[in-house]
Amino acid sequence: MNNTQLWRTLGRNFIISILLFGALLGLLWLIEWSVNAFQLSTFNFQLLKWHDPAWVVGIPASIIGVAYILTVRDPQNYTGFFAGIVMSILLGIQFLLQSQYDSAFLFFFVFIPFQLMSIYKWSRSKDDGGASFEPKFLDTPRLFLSVALLIFITAGDVIINLYAIHGALALNGWKEAVILLLNGFLISSSFLANYWLIYRKTDSWIYWFIYSIAGIGLFILLGNAFSIVLFTFFLVINSMAGIAWFKATKPENMGWLKKNP
Repeated sequence: MNNTQLWRTLGRNFIISILLFGALLGLLWLIEWSVNAFQLSTFNFQLLKWHDPAWVVGIPASIIGVAYILTVRDPQNYTGFFAGIVMSILLGIQFLLQSQYDSAFLFFFVFIPFQLMSIYKWSRSKDDGGASFEPKFLDTPRLFLSVALLIFITAGDVIINLYAIHGALALNGWKEAVILLLNGFLISSSFLANYWLIYRKTDSWIYWFIYSIAGIGLFILLGNAFSIVLFTFFLVINSMAGIAWFKATKPENMGWLKKNP
């Protein structure tokens, strides 16, 4: 595809994302209205929190984020990373409003540079005859290194939240411990997913899958119904993209999944 076609694909995916989120928000509004109108709850049931600035910023961030994922599921389309940069800026602002400084730092100072690197590498690869368009799995040594990084970053985020950000926060039971752990996995998996996307590694979608599962678990514990629905939505989108990349990965590029002769 030429550049015009790539940008048209991004525009089409953006429209699809708007329609999907419009339907999702409409469904959630209908559920919220029904519960309150028929007095099915003893309190004011809320799924949509338009009074919360962080929540409002998260809506366009999520719409643009889905357009980003729908676009980069094609290993030839680098234009999705422009949407990824806008998404990262909005998510960084959202996390600042929520006082989640570790996540805000990650989006501003790690993910945006990663996405700029992806634009550079993916756009330049058009000049090499198309070989680097091919998605590949990591080899076995890099797989182990990647898993070790997942554990290391997760542990580091837990420690930072316990001591640096919250000032030697005492854990009150298993729930707070699991929340910290799931938040750590959210950070580490999104870091590795974005990093391996730069090099067109199919493994990146495994980390997007972990990211979605961790988000669902985290928001179940936090009691945030909207975010549970949102991350379930992400799980479906990321799984679809991961399956597309897996099917596009040639047998000789299966890396650690390659069968030994």
